[in-house]
Amino acid sequence: MIMKTLAKSLTCLLLSLVLSLSLIGAGKDKTDLTSDDALFDLVRRKLANDPDVRGGSLTVEVKNGVVTITGVLEKEKLKAKATKVAMKVKGVKKVDNQITISPTRN
Repeated sequence: MIMKTLAKSLTCLLLSLVLSLSLIGAGKDKTDLTSDDALFDLVRRKLANDPDVRGGSLTVEVKNGVVTITGVLEKEKLKAKATKVAMKVKGVKKVDNQITISPTRN
């Protein structure tokens, strides 16, 4: 008799646990802020809004959280800042900065 009661209690506990976990998963926001598309948008905005870098002439690509930045800037200091700005975006794993330096940018 005690074993049947214990078995029923354990079954109810496990069922409650499974239902709770499925409800937690169902309540999650479906927007994945670390998807490549979301990272692309966030990095582009951050670069474009940075007063020094002004990322309008920069190209951004994202693959598996790795951001590649290409384009031309006037100074090495700005190239380094572009990396720093991109790395501050949550979800960015690495930045491959391929920006070239040219004293007179077109």
